[in-house]
Amino acid sequence: MMKISELQVKDIVNMENGKRLGQLTDLEINLNSGQIEALVINGTGKMMGLFGKESAEVTIPWENIIRIGSDVILVEAPSGFGKKRYTFEQSSTVRKL
Repeated sequence: MMKISELQVKDIVNMENGKRLGQLTDLEINLNSGQIEALVINGTGKMMGLFGKESAEVTIPWENIIRIGSDVILVEAPSGFGKKRYTFEQSSTVRKL
């Protein structure tokens, strides 16, 4: 098992191009099944909102997670990632932690 605090310190990397996407800021959880539906990450290029341009949050569906390693989470994010918020169909209530 893994704690949320352990996930938050891992870098999230796009397998398509090897770029660092950011770090976990939130989770979307399906309250009916108890399963994690998606990871919500901050953008790259900012440090506590002080330096650089602040990016919008981006949602990565759980199906796009390739592997969770000791210090990195590998995801499959399509080209143009970070330019829009990815959404997916869901019929149940989702609560952000």
